[in-house]
Amino acid sequence: MRIISGQFKGRKFFPPADKWPTRPTTDFAKEGLFNILQNHLDFEELKVLDLFGGTGNHSYEFISRGCRDVTYVDKFGGCLKFVEKTAKTLDIEDFIKITRADVFKFINRATEQYDYIFAGPPYALSTIDTIPDLIFEKELLQENGWFVMEHNPHHNFENHPHFFQVRNYGKTIFSIFK
Repeated sequence: MRIISGQFKGRKFFPPADKWPTRPTTDFAKEGLFNILQNHLDFEELKVLDLFGGTGNHSYEFISRGCRDVTYVDKFGGCLKFVEKTAKTLDIEDFIKITRADVFKFINRATEQYDYIFAGPPYALSTIDTIPDLIFEKELLQENGWFVMEHNPHHNFENHPHFFQVRNYGKTIFSIFK
């Protein structure tokens, strides 16, 4: 995996593969998503929430592009250790809050609002379809904020009241909500 643009453009990072419970977003799909985002969002002004953060792929990309307020959430200890190590290597520890938590519990007790929320849940997660409703019920998104959820073709959110658009990158789909 690599950071596509910004201060750390081209930097590669290699998460351990042994028993790693993640499905990192491909560089191709991530580049497509960030091409859309850069035309609509001011990265330097964003407060970002990265749910099911895994390798930290999205968090690093936002920080590389100037974002200085990222909250990363995952429950897997190996992921957290990897993100802590990577944040230290990149010297971005002041810009990322690393939180070990079950995402659903985090959402239920969250008190802050965010300009941009990304969720990259496991595709097989039985409660994946409830995530957009939870984000909006708990009012985690700032007015004019964006929520992006990565999923596979087995899910469709086009009838959700906050649905904005969908982008398809093979088997990786991003549903965008506003």
